[in-house]
Amino acid sequence: MIKIYLSPSCSSCRKVKDWFERQKIPFEEINILRHHLSEEELKDMLKKSLDGTDDIISKRSKVIKEQNVDVDSMSIHELYDFVKKNPTVLKRPIIVDDSKIQVGYNQDEIEIFERAKAVARQACEDCPLKDDCDHTN
Repeated sequence: MIKIYLSPSCSSCRKVKDWFERQKIPFEEINILRHHLSEEELKDMLKKSLDGTDDIISKRSKVIKEQNVDVDSMSIHELYDFVKKNPTVLKRPIIVDDSKIQVGYNQDEIEIFERAKAVARQACEDCPLKDDCDHTN
């Protein structure tokens, strides 16, 4: 299942949600301001990223600047605690599936998730409700 980590006031987040809904690709919406990211979720993001914290943490955020924080020198547990207390340091949206991560909204790059649409359709083929399913239309 695709997870989209977002905040409600983020315009890029709304674009990503809209794109997934138009493509009829199922996803789980996770509001980073209400849902505390687990340490496992953070590790998963970092594992899938190419540039580690640079990909998912906004080092230009107000909190990081004011507190003079160096996230690159933190242990994973320290980073987790910091993000848990300051979720707005996460870049948004963060889109994660079983094998990849994308940060932000980029029309060309988001299309890598279209494969999920085919997977959803295939899962619906044996479903008794398939005639009413949004994934098969």
